[in-house]
Amino acid sequence: MSKYLLRRLLILIPVLAGISLILFTILAMAPGDPFEELATNPNVPAEVRMNLRAKFGIDDPIGVRYIRWFSSMMRGDWGFSFASRVNVDTLILQRLPTTLIVLGSAQLLAILVALPIGTMSAVRPYSIFDQIATTLAFIGFSLPTFFTGLLFILLFSVYLDWLPFIYRADISATGWRFYWEHLRQAIMPVAVLGLFQGAALTRFVRSAVLDVIRLDYINTARAKGLSEQVTIAKHAVRNALIPVVTLMALQIPTIFTGAVITEQIFRVPGIGSLLISAILANDTPVIMAITFVFSCLVVTLNLVADMLYGWLDPRISYR
Repeated sequence: MSKYLLRRLLILIPVLAGISLILFTILAMAPGDPFEELATNPNVPAEVRMNLRAKFGIDDPIGVRYIRWFSSMMRGDWGFSFASRVNVDTLILQRLPTTLIVLGSAQLLAILVALPIGTMSAVRPYSIFDQIATTLAFIGFSLPTFFTGLLFILLFSVYLDWLPFIYRADISATGWRFYWEHLRQAIMPVAVLGLFQGAALTRFVRSAVLDVIRLDYINTARAKGLSEQVTIAKHAVRNALIPVVTLMALQIPTIFTGAVITEQIFRVPGIGSLLISAILANDTPVIMAITFVFSCLVVTLNLVADMLYGWLDPRISYR
């Protein structure tokens, strides 16, 4: 496995370099100018604007700009934000933990919802429980996250006044109150993302478990005297998780897209809201850095999914 992991890590280098080249070229060819505000400001002399453009290399060829950016990034210099007037890596490090906490909690919630409900639906197909779970799952992944987020705000914040609908990073409380306030304001964004992903996973878990429990080795396990709970949990669910892990790996870009929308709805100070602000301000260094970070996370999590296959199914060998 160590050789396989090393080979995959070496493959990641040209993959990420190619992704960065494509992203940089698309952003460089996109319309807009980060110094457009200075160009329309009569108080800024023309020579100052020209000096700034020369300093940041705005008018250089795309190839020269990409090589300069990539070499700087390899040295740990991710550029300078034109809008915030701070280093890009500082902005990302401030926002990334919040996004990872929200996304990680939402994905954990999705798994905790999908595994038991999907398994019970497969064990009792076409029962009342299965029909109710299937209906709720269809409704769950049919509704977009921005609509569900607005419903949550109206219900739990406006009508019931239970939860805050704006995520604040500057909570002045201390001690257990500090963690309680963070938990209260994270409930709705985590629930919106987690239930959306959980609804899709529930249908897939049901289908995967339903296929596995009909196989001969499940009947053999039952014939050997194993209880139904042990047979389902140890033999059926574990093998059914292999296609589920594949689906989760394929859904990673969708998860990040949903996080961008959800962070805007609940004003979560994460990477998603920073990306929207950078796009509106045409802050190219920030946009490039965030999209590249998302790409790195997607590629890394897909590698983690591939490594989980060997743990779920010992028959899979890495060469």
